[in-house]
Amino acid sequence: MAVKCGEGLFTLRTKNSVYQMKADRFGNLLHLYYGAVTEGSMEYLITYADRGFSGNPYEAGDDRSYSLDALPLEYPVWGVGDFRTPALIIRNGDGSYAVDLRFESYTVQKGKYALPGLPAVYAEEREADTLKIRLRDKVSGLVAELYYGVLEEEDIITRSVRIVNEGEAAVYIEKAASAALDFLYGDYELLHFYGRHAMERTMQRVPVMNGTQAVGSRRGTSSHEHNPFIILGEHGVGEEHGICYGLAFVYSGQFKAEAGKDQYEQTRVLVGLQEECFSYPLKKGEEFFTPEAVLGFSGEGLTKLSQNFHRTFRQHLCRGSYKLSERPVLINSWEAAYFDFDGEKIVKVAKEAAALGMDMLVLDDGWFGKRDDDCSGLGDWYVNEKKLGGSLGELSERIHALGMKFGIWMEPEMVSEDSDLYRAHPDWAFAIPGRAPVRGRCQLVLDFSRKEVVDFIFGQVCAVLDSAAIEYLKWDMNRSITDVYSACGGEQNSGVILYRYMLGLYDFLERLVKRYPDLLLEGCSGGGGRFDAGMLYYTPQIWCSDNTDAIDRIRIQYGTSFGYPVSAVGSHVSAVPNHQTGRSVPLVTRGITAMAGSFGYELDPGRMTEEEKACVREQIKEYKKYRKLIHNGLYFRLSNPLIEEIGAWEFAAENKEEALFQAVILLNHGNGLPHYIRLKGLHPDYLYRREDTGELYRGNALMNGGIPIPSGMGEYQALQIHFVRAD
Repeated sequence: MAVKCGEGLFTLRTKNSVYQMKADRFGNLLHLYYGAVTEGSMEYLITYADRGFSGNPYEAGDDRSYSLDALPLEYPVWGVGDFRTPALIIRNGDGSYAVDLRFESYTVQKGKYALPGLPAVYAEEREADTLKIRLRDKVSGLVAELYYGVLEEEDIITRSVRIVNEGEAAVYIEKAASAALDFLYGDYELLHFYGRHAMERTMQRVPVMNGTQAVGSRRGTSSHEHNPFIILGEHGVGEEHGICYGLAFVYSGQFKAEAGKDQYEQTRVLVGLQEECFSYPLKKGEEFFTPEAVLGFSGEGLTKLSQNFHRTFRQHLCRGSYKLSERPVLINSWEAAYFDFDGEKIVKVAKEAAALGMDMLVLDDGWFGKRDDDCSGLGDWYVNEKKLGGSLGELSERIHALGMKFGIWMEPEMVSEDSDLYRAHPDWAFAIPGRAPVRGRCQLVLDFSRKEVVDFIFGQVCAVLDSAAIEYLKWDMNRSITDVYSACGGEQNSGVILYRYMLGLYDFLERLVKRYPDLLLEGCSGGGGRFDAGMLYYTPQIWCSDNTDAIDRIRIQYGTSFGYPVSAVGSHVSAVPNHQTGRSVPLVTRGITAMAGSFGYELDPGRMTEEEKACVREQIKEYKKYRKLIHNGLYFRLSNPLIEEIGAWEFAAENKEEALFQAVILLNHGNGLPHYIRLKGLHPDYLYRREDTGELYRGNALMNGGIPIPSGMGEYQALQIHFVRAD
C-alpha cells in the first residue's frame, strides 16, 4: 500500500514523492516532510528552541522549547498558541474562538474516499489508498477527520476534512481550509493565475513574503479574477528544473489561497473556502465536509507538475462518455448571429458548416422565452417556436438530416426580472429585504440553496432536453453573486448560503449527468469565470474565455495549461476583425491556436470566401488527424508568450513515437532574427521525420539544438510541424 503507519508516524508514498506527518507526545499532529522520495522518519528535521513570545502549551510544563507557534503543523487551528494563518477557526457556543485538536485514531483503506454532495477525484480500488486521521477537541467534543487520498502512479495526494460536532453545544465554523502545508525552510515563489473577463489566468510569480499573501474570490464563483489553482516553487523554478508543489481546489465557488513566511522564515501555504461571509453552524451530531484539495509535487520542474495534474484530471476527475473520447468539431451560433436569427438562418449556418466538415451545430442564446436581447427571458426555459418557426425537435431533425449533431445553450442559475418565472416567484431570486438588488447583465441569481428552486429548474431543463435530439449543452453563468439572502429564512441566513448554493448546483449537475450520460456538457461563466476542477467533475470541457482573439488566447491558454488539461479547454476560431479586440489575425494562425483545445468555430461560414472555406476544410482535417495526440498526449510549454516574441507549444506521445509542434510569431521586427525552439518529450536516439518536408532529425538534435523559426514569416504567422518516428 501507498500508506504506511506505525508509532504515530504516517507516511504517504507516491511514485516520486513522500508525504509524512507524526502525532507527537502531546497528540499534536506535526507535518514532517513533503518532497522527493526518502526513507525512514524525517522527524530529525524539527529543531526545538526557546522562542520567547511564542508561547507553550500548558502540558509542556517548564519546557519553553515546545511551541505550536514555531512547529510545522498538519492542520493548524486558531486558539492554541499558533499565531500564524490558521486552517480552522471555530466559534464556540460560549463565544470563545478556540479549538484544540489532538490525535485520537486512524484508519487505512483500499480505494479513494468520496465526498457527499461534492466533486472529488475518484479511482479504482487498486489505484488509490485512503488514510483518515481522527483529531478531537476534548473540551468541545469537536472532531476533525483529515482525509488523504493517495494516487501512487499519478504522484497525487488529495485532502479534505470532515468536521463533526460530537459535543452538546452548537459551534460555528468561521474558517475551514481543506489543506495546509508547512515548510521548515526554503526560498519560495508563489505562482498564481489572475485576470479579468476576457483575459483570464495570466500567470504571475512573486516571492513568498514575510507576512501573508492571499488570492481568491468573493464573487460567488471561482471567478475570472483568480483561479483556484496555485503553485509554490523554489526560487527560480523552471519548466524542467526545480522543486514545486501544486494545489488545486475542487470547488466552483468562493475560495481563498494563502502563502507566507513566519517570523522564523518558515513557509505556510493553505487553500480552502473563503472565510468572508462564511459562518457555518454545527449542532450536536451534524457534520461538514470541506471541498477537496489536490496536491502534487515535482522535483523536475513545472512541466512534470502540470502533466501530473493533466493526467489526473483527465482520468480521475472528468467523467461520462466524453471523458477520453474524441470531441466533435462544433460551430456555435453566437458570433455568427447573436440574437438575430430564426430557424431558417440556423439551418443555413448548419448546411454551410456541414459542407466544411464540422460535426455539430450549437444554438446559443435567444431560442427560448421572450429573449431577443439580454434583458429578458432567463428562467423561461420553453422554446420560442414563433422565432424558430417550429419546435426545437423539428429544428434538431433538420440539423441531424445534414449529418450533424445538435446542441443548445442555457443559463439555468439566472433569472430575468422580465420573465414569467420572476413574476411568479420573485422570492426565488437573491435579494435582501428593503434593498434594491445589484443587477449583472440585467439579470438576478436564483437561490440554488433552496431545493424547490433547483427541482423546478431541473424539471424545465429536462423537458427541453427530452423534447429533441440534443447531444450537447453549454451551461453558462454570466454574473457574480450579490444580495445573498435566502427568503426561506432560519439558519439559511447565517453565512452558509453560498456553500449550500454550490451544493445545489452540484446536485443539479449530478442529476443531469446521470440522466443524460451521453450528453456533452460544456461549462461556461462569461467564458473562463468558473474554469476550475470542481466543474470538470461534471463538464469535461469548459469555454476557456469569451475572448476568441487568437493572440490573446495564446496567453490565456498558456496560463490555463499549468493546471488543466488541453482536452478541457473550449477553443474556437472566430471571424476577424475579432469581436473583442478588433485585431485581424490570419485564418491559419487562428486555427492552429484553437487546435490547442476542444476545437470549433464561432463565426458565420456564409461570409467566408472560397479560399477561407478551403482553409477551414484543411484545418478540420488536420485537427481530426491530431486530436487524440492533442487531448491525450504530453503537453509542453516551449516559450513564455507573456514575455517572449513567440508562442510555442508541443504535444508529444507518451510512447515518444510522434510529436506535434505549434508556434505563432507574436512580434516582428525589421532585419529580424530567427527564433530557435527546442522540442521536448522525444526519445534522444529515435530518428524523426518532419511530415511536411520529409527531413529527418535525431531526437537529441531536436531537443538540444532545436528548430529555427525564420524571421521573415511575419507577425501573427503560425507554424505547425508533425514529427513521426522514422526508424
